[in-house]
Amino acid sequence: MKLLALDTSSEGCSAALWLDGRVTERFEVAPRGHTRLLMPMVRELFAEQGLSPTDLDALAFARGPGSFTGLRIATGVVQGLAWGLDIPVVPVSSLAAVALAAIETHALQEGDCIAVAFDARMGEVYWGVFRCEAGLPVLLSEERVCPPDAVTLPPDASGNWYGAGQGWTLKEQMPGELVERLSAIDDTLLPAAAQVAKLAEQGMSNGQAVPAEQAQPVYIRDEVAWKKLPGRE
Repeated sequence: MKLLALDTSSEGCSAALWLDGRVTERFEVAPRGHTRLLMPMVRELFAEQGLSPTDLDALAFARGPGSFTGLRIATGVVQGLAWGLDIPVVPVSSLAAVALAAIETHALQEGDCIAVAFDARMGEVYWGVFRCEAGLPVLLSEERVCPPDAVTLPPDASGNWYGAGQGWTLKEQMPGELVERLSAIDDTLLPAAAQVAKLAEQGMSNGQAVPAEQAQPVYIRDEVAWKKLPGRE
């Protein structure tokens, strides 16, 4: 399977190709450079691999939560490509992408758990908790947005806990007993297209692909709405 994955949900901008199990990626931290960088990254990847968009079987994108502006960029590009190529899209959680990055970066083991936090601004964090199963993150409870002092871990989740994501720079505002449960914290990890691609490949196998018009960002905050491309119901 050949799949193109995009991520613009945070300060990072990235694109990756999944080619039958092999991943190639372009990644750059550029908080205000997503629009300028994303399509050149895609063209570079295609040229490097001798491919064209018509060779793709599917697309994927980090669907959030994350930067509202950034999510719009990747969603718009993916919708346009999927519509034109008539191929499916796999939306992937940005929190899950960081959980996978933690698993890979820190060689987490089966049963280890990851608490992912993003700074959601307005005095809140995006929060998701995952367990490592067969090398992939499995969501343990619903992703949510809340003040740092309201984050929780599932009461029935045992094993080693790790913190991941830039929202952990706010750990001083989180419950002390929760922070003390963590074996380690990596507050440098950002969502990236390489992890989005790997999770999307699994998502394809699990029937999570959707048509272009259903490829929507997930903001978690109810008051933010995404408008579909003009003329697409």
